[in-house]
Amino acid sequence: MSHRILLVDDEVDILEFVRYNLVREGYEVFTAQNGAEALEKAAECRPHLILLDMMMPVMDGAQTCRAIRENPVLKDTMVVFLSALGEEQQQLAGFGVGADDYLTKPIKMKLLVSRVQAILKRIDADAAPAAPPAPGITVDRDRYTVIRDGQEIALPRKEFALLDLLYSSPGRLIPREEIYAKIWGTEVVVGDRTIDVHIRKLRQKIGDERIVTVKGVGYKYEP
Repeated sequence: MSHRILLVDDEVDILEFVRYNLVREGYEVFTAQNGAEALEKAAECRPHLILLDMMMPVMDGAQTCRAIRENPVLKDTMVVFLSALGEEQQQLAGFGVGADDYLTKPIKMKLLVSRVQAILKRIDADAAPAAPPAPGITVDRDRYTVIRDGQEIALPRKEFALLDLLYSSPGRLIPREEIYAKIWGTEVVVGDRTIDVHIRKLRQKIGDERIVTVKGVGYKYEP
């Protein structure tokens, strides 16, 4: 990804020197010589990062940064002051108007490039797409939830208990008698088709392929 950087400084020599070095690093670089021009350029090129001087004609850095932060189009743009004003009060003022960082001039070009790279990595990390949900079924006994392919499924108590029993021993055939005893209890009389009905409902919710029938014997869960 080629990042776009807007340099804003009223000193042309500094603009050209910094621009030259950042272009060498593969960045797409734009320049402006005052705050008003910077706002116009930013609206056009939508930079990922703005390196902004503090002392400038027309609009100073603080006014410019404040205007950038008020523009919804530029809400994700990083703003870093690059200024000869290095006093603590000036830096606090810079952060106060919404700057993401504050660098003081003079600065060695290797250090500036390194700081720019680090800042742009933060942008990439924030913009990275979320990882796709993990495929398959997850049964959380403590939270009493079932997740299928990243989506939570609501199960009645008996269906959850049945799935939990099968899920806890993947690949193992569990006889019908064991299922009845563990899910419904030995003292509860249920019809012969009760387990089949619950299995059918589970299959509809989690997928037919996951619960395998061994005819006349029982069931097993295949991940």
